[in-house]
Formats: sequence, structure tokens, C-alpha cells
Amino acid sequence: MEKIKKIYKKYEEFINYIIVGMLTTVVSLMTYFICVHTFFNSENVFEMQIANIISWILAVLFAYITNRIFVFKSKSEHYGKEFLSFCSSRVLTLLMDMIIMFTFVTLLHGSDTIGKLISQVIVIIANYILSKIFVFRKKDL
Repeated sequence: MEKIKKIYKKYEEFINYIIVGMLTTVVSLMTYFICVHTFFNSENVFEMQIANIISWILAVLFAYITNRIFVFKSKSEHYGKEFLSFCSSRVLTLLMDMIIMFTFVTLLHGSDTIGKLISQVIVIIANYILSKIFVFRKKDL
């Protein structure tokens, strides 16, 4: 048990990031499915996109709060600046996701499932790096 605690302590931030990421995914998916099964019609492209945007917004809010508290343990009192940086980085990786999907599926005629998996690995890594370096840095500049 001590060995597990030692490994956890060594990789605590990254392990917590993975756990929070999985929970964020659950929030996103649940929000999307609740929206399309109660408020919106998933057959309507416009309504489906509204549900997708709502799920993305709630997932980003959840991710910010949980990353701030449990992953990076931010002590910054500049909530607005930190939140804006977090949202900006997530918009950047959303665009990255869209470019990867467009390139892999539309230009290269690859599988959307494989493209999405590849994209998600890259986006998860980019989100972690951007959060660590630009959003939740330990020292405000």
C-alpha cells in the first residue's frame, strides 16, 4: 500500500488530471444526451449543435473548477484572468480538434472513429500542457 501511495504522490497531478478529464467527459456526454432527449431534437442539425455547444460550455465550466481545485491546486486570486485563460486554451484545443478531424477524415478519407481517437489523445495532452504552463502556473507574472 505504501508503494501505491508513493507512486500516487509522485504522479498526483497527472493522475488527478486523468480522473477529472474522465468526469468532464461524463458531464459533457450526460449534458448532451439530456439536451437531445428532453429539450432539443437531435434530428434537427441546428438543435443538435445547440445541445453540443451547451454540453461543451458545461464541460468547460466543470473542468475549470475541478482542475483549479483538485489538479493544479491554484491559489491565484485572479479568477477572471485565470478563467479567461482556461477558456481560451480550451477554444484553441477545440479548433485543433476540428482541424485534425477535417484533415484526417475529409482530406485523408480516414475513419472518423480513428481520427477522433487520435485527436482526443492530442487534445488531452495539449489541454494539460496549456493548463500547466499558461493557466494554472504557480507564480503569477
